[in-house]
Amino acid sequence: MISKAIDYTVNSLNAFLQNKFALTEDIVIANKIVDQNGSVPVENENKVLLTLIHVDQETVKQFYNTNRKLSNNNFENKAQEERYNLYILISPNFENYNETLKFLNSSIQFFQTYSALDANFSSNIPKGINRLEFEFETGDGYQQMHNLWSALGAKYQPSVIYKMRLITIVSNEIKGFEAAVTTSNTIVQDE
Repeated sequence: MISKAIDYTVNSLNAFLQNKFALTEDIVIANKIVDQNGSVPVENENKVLLTLIHVDQETVKQFYNTNRKLSNNNFENKAQEERYNLYILISPNFENYNETLKFLNSSIQFFQTYSALDANFSSNIPKGINRLEFEFETGDGYQQMHNLWSALGAKYQPSVIYKMRLITIVSNEIKGFEAAVTTSNTIVQDE
């Protein structure tokens, strides 16, 4: 589900930027900032990068039914679905600094305009995703960004972080089966 959510976001942002600037080629890609050897991947040049930088579990739990009724009136017990937040880094990577700023500004406009992506935005939202919500991540400002870029092993580039909220991941593994209740005994007590 993580890959589907990232790909859908890349495609949506790409379509927005292509339309805004009358581009014919893809301008947005999902990729790492640097390779394991510390070099910038060639495919990142003159692109807007979307990079997954962190995943955390949504701690607000709701009641989720983990039992599903089968045709024989028994129930299968499945793992409970869990929801996650993805933190994505948007970093335009252009040789021309003004191009970098132009695409950063336009990327921010996209997320302001479409703070949520769902079937109302596009009918081709991937199966299993009902809605993606985006929230600008302010964090601790300059120090957080400095630490992030240092941890990535890259030189700082103008960028923003968005929190993609509530990605649902559920295991399809069946944990067991439960027999249906077919009879009940009523005990009457004398007063």
